[in-house]
Amino acid sequence: MKLKSLKIIGLIALLGASATVLAAGLLDVSYRPLAGKTAVNLKKAYAGQVLLIVNTASKCGYTPQYEGLEALHQRYAAQGFAVLGFPSNDFKGQEPGSEKEIQEFCTLTYGVKFPMFEKVAVTGDNATPLYKSLAQATGTAPGWNFHKYLIGRDGRVVANFSSKVKPDDPVVVDAIERELKAQRPAR
Repeated sequence: MKLKSLKIIGLIALLGASATVLAAGLLDVSYRPLAGKTAVNLKKAYAGQVLLIVNTASKCGYTPQYEGLEALHQRYAAQGFAVLGFPSNDFKGQEPGSEKEIQEFCTLTYGVKFPMFEKVAVTGDNATPLYKSLAQATGTAPGWNFHKYLIGRDGRVVANFSSKVKPDDPVVVDAIERELKAQRPAR
């Protein structure tokens, strides 16, 4: 009985350590800002912040969510929150433009000021390392454009929301506010 309890405790500790290692490495990836040249390490740039990571597309029924994402970014940025957008053409070719075209569309049509990064693959074998880690951490890869992953201050994925869930949905806002109240990790 004692041996079985020790094995269970060891397994729990191992799972906890694995989650911590995954969290530590989740944001330790670099991407270029949209239409930019120099890659940004997400861990260095956003450590200790609450993040909403979203795969975006310009020609999708959910594209108007850009407005809600920008509103969230503006509302909570001063508290250590950022929306990070990653354009993707993975779903029915709904992001066919160049990075410059995407940038112009987001800025001119929706007034997007939150950080947008290079166009990436978010599903399958070609998924970028960030999206592979997000899918591994949650068991859920994006099923469509505008899937949202909420990252806590400690770098762990704390929630994810399907494309149908709008940025201003109370479940999203409540989760963001809960994470913003969480204590900042020591650096």
